[in-house]
Amino acid sequence: MKLKIYNAICFLFSLLLINGGLNKFLNYMPVPENLPEALMKDNQAIMEISWLMPLVGFAEIIGGLLILLPKTRAVGALVIFPVMVGVLMVHLTVAPEGLPIAFVIWSILFWIIWENRQKYLVLIG
Repeated sequence: MKLKIYNAICFLFSLLLINGGLNKFLNYMPVPENLPEALMKDNQAIMEISWLMPLVGFAEIIGGLLILLPKTRAVGALVIFPVMVGVLMVHLTVAPEGLPIAFVIWSILFWIIWENRQKYLVLIG
């Protein structure tokens, strides 16, 4: 039962990542109008670096695709980890109202990392 729940959550997490990555390229989700001013300034600054959003979008798509498959899930977690650090930092510094969602997403990422901990030993040993 635990494996089924884990796989279902990984599937949903993958869809979230792939959707976020595709939106960086296709811009099909509207930006909410009530974003904090500090977050708007951060977004404008990020957009000034023309290669950054495509890089993040690419990492989200690749990470999401890797997390879809149990065999590549450990690598997918490593690919998406830096993006998730950015998400957490945004919510800690300029948009704290999004922290509950960020913590849920981080919990899923930590669960993926924990379930694949044996695969990471070769990286530190």
